[in-house]
Amino acid sequence: MINYTDKAIIITGGGSGLGRAAALSIAKQGGKLVLVDMNKDGLEESKNEILAAAPEASVELVTANVTNEEEVKNYVQFTLDTFGKIDGFFNNAGIEGKQNPTEDYGSDEFEKVVNVNLNGVFYGMKHVLKVMKEQGFGSIVNTASVGGIRGVGNQSGYAASKHGVVGLTRNSGVEYGQFGISINAIAPGAIMTPMVEGSLRQIGGDNWEAVGTEFVSVNPMKRFGKPEEVGNLVTFLLSDAAKFINASVIPIDGGQSYKY
Repeated sequence: MINYTDKAIIITGGGSGLGRAAALSIAKQGGKLVLVDMNKDGLEESKNEILAAAPEASVELVTANVTNEEEVKNYVQFTLDTFGKIDGFFNNAGIEGKQNPTEDYGSDEFEKVVNVNLNGVFYGMKHVLKVMKEQGFGSIVNTASVGGIRGVGNQSGYAASKHGVVGLTRNSGVEYGQFGISINAIAPGAIMTPMVEGSLRQIGGDNWEAVGTEFVSVNPMKRFGKPEEVGNLVTFLLSDAAKFINASVIPIDGGQSYKY
């Protein structure tokens, strides 16, 4: 049984995709939410969808840029001021960036992707961990990717940043397990989110759906994953039921990581 009653959870990237799916799942289990995103409209859409499914849910919204450490400190402090603690943190905000071979990959683009996907994750962990260490409890789930455990062509910035998230997760899990804190990462494969659709459009333009069909044909399960499937995994990992899972990276990709 998973029960989030009276648990305060921060979710970055909460305005769409995996963040919204995890928020919806956790809200249905009674969790109190602070959703963080740069997209204010997306945050409002997430809140409306959550309240439609769970009318009694407590949902707070914070518009913030995860690459700005002061804004990260602010959403952490807002959660403390509002709920008095932080039980869980889905450190999820990320971008994919443009697709190009490494030799043609723009330096500015590389820095942009790494800044969001790795620096943003680090800032979040840094300031949430201070709170959780003082509390003596807490759970963190970082969003890595199959691109963090294997190569993905034409995505140097994305792959480098997600490999960094994997390393940061494993290192921090080893450091902070002694304080009652579990830190893990998920490694999603092709999940049909706005970001994945954008990637397919980069490749295929108006023919993106056909590109998607071809892409998943090599997946052992022959389909895209659903955001709610990832949301369910995050809900489990942030719960008390998963307390002894630590410093782990868990693929959710239909077996894509293991297929040659």
